[in-house]
Amino acid sequence: MKVRAHVFVSGRVQGVFFRSYTKDEADRVGVNGWVKNLSDGRVEAVFEGEKDKVEELIQICKRGPPSAKVTDIKVSFEDYTGGLKNFSIK
Repeated sequence: MKVRAHVFVSGRVQGVFFRSYTKDEADRVGVNGWVKNLSDGRVEAVFEGEKDKVEELIQICKRGPPSAKVTDIKVSFEDYTGGLKNFSIK
């Protein structure tokens, strides 16, 4: 089953290569979507793909790269669109 997840990650997640780490991991597990920094210090991302792969990527984001310190992650599942053909950093 394919799903779409809208994710907001809080903590020390900017200036620690969180976006490139997320892209590398998304490419590795086979999830499409995007990731970007927000002006309030959080990272926002959208993941689309097979449910188990999207859930794996969410778990990866809960840890983040070695220099990150994730304090909170909010996930909301939305209707799958299939409109995302790769994973990009915005």
